[in-house]
Amino acid sequence: MSEHDDAPVTLEIRRGHPTPEELAAVVAVVSDAYAAEVASLEADDGPRPSAWMQTRRSLRRPLNREVGWGRFSR
Repeated sequence: MSEHDDAPVTLEIRRGHPTPEELAAVVAVVSDAYAAEVASLEADDGPRPSAWMQTRRSLRRPLNREVGWGRFSR
């Protein structure tokens, strides 16, 4: 948690005279948008493999285990 997590949320009306129902609607919309943003976040599963680790598997075909060592001798 950061130091800002415990800070109270404030709402400042700079213009007009909203009714309590209008303020409730604003709070509901902003709260819903915040909840959707939090729900869309994904936790990092750990360090990602380097570019070398991602591409090295395509450099070599899998070994054919059915062919014995004898094919290399004369």
